[in-house]
Amino acid sequence: VHKLAGTEFNLGSPKQLGEVLFDNLGLPGGKKSKTGAWSTAADVLEPLADEHEVVAKLLEWRSLSKLKSTYTDSLQHDIVDGRVHTSFSMAATNTGRLSSSDPNLQNIPIRTEEGRKIRTAFVAPKGHVLIAADYSQIELRLAADMAGIDALKDAFKNGTDIHAATASQVFDVPLDEMTPELRRRAKAINFGIIYGISAYGLAKQIQVSNGEAKDYIDAYLGRFSELTEFMENTKEFAREHGYVETLFGRRCYLNGIKDKNPAMRGFAERQAINAPLQGTAADIIKRAMIKLPGALADARLKTRMLLQVHDELVFEAPEDEAEKAIALIKDVMAKAASLSVPLEVEANQASSWAEAH
Repeated sequence: VHKLAGTEFNLGSPKQLGEVLFDNLGLPGGKKSKTGAWSTAADVLEPLADEHEVVAKLLEWRSLSKLKSTYTDSLQHDIVDGRVHTSFSMAATNTGRLSSSDPNLQNIPIRTEEGRKIRTAFVAPKGHVLIAADYSQIELRLAADMAGIDALKDAFKNGTDIHAATASQVFDVPLDEMTPELRRRAKAINFGIIYGISAYGLAKQIQVSNGEAKDYIDAYLGRFSELTEFMENTKEFAREHGYVETLFGRRCYLNGIKDKNPAMRGFAERQAINAPLQGTAADIIKRAMIKLPGALADARLKTRMLLQVHDELVFEAPEDEAEKAIALIKDVMAKAASLSVPLEVEANQASSWAEAH
């Protein structure tokens, strides 16, 4: 970065960085705050990364320094007897998901190649393997079930590629003519829609105009009208009661559902739509976690559960029983709830957490 900028400065100083990029180098797109300093936030710099190598290298440095400080440096201080021990909170999140802290092992990166390398440090003891068992697309399956979306339910029952099936429905393209780009867009809408994604948010994610993204969302909700009805009914229930419920009747209370501020109200409405889905997913994995230790013991297996990360459970198993353990774990997890769509579980074994996932 110093070489490309032609000067040495503190990369971690927003003030110095802003001056170098926008005053010295004269890059376009700069924004000043009320104090008159240049903004160097990610949303300002990311659009410049493709055109200016210095910005791309700077963002890479930021990413690596965050990985180093948050994980590689700090996790070493958490090692006790060769292991890292986290603490779980049962009631820290509104949706009912378990929350991990000191250290937080639920935010170990997975999406980037550099981030995944952190997971290679989590290894099984000699003679053992780690098993990672993950519910596949559970919130989308729950949306199909709880909203009664017949087209999605049929796709899940038939084992069809759900993102391709959605793209086929929304973009009116036969499955055998599906392109990777259309599938990618459908995948973004599938996952975004259950979080109440806005046209702006989707546009940014799949790199299209706001108008085009809005058309995609409208087409999606038009094709899956049951989802629109589910969303409206859920918001109405939340406004009336101040909470929403999971499939098992557990309540998730919401603040701001009647707020006069549209932004606050909109945020609460998005929470209202997602909480029954994410909350039910949390209930289901807890039901599986309750049953698994007994099921493993009854099968006379020495495999033990180590960690829960949202929709994933991590186990440690002797090498010679891993296959048997995987079959049992998948069976117990898949039967943790009875839905109108199958619960699919993907499980793999490896010597490190990175390879097992």
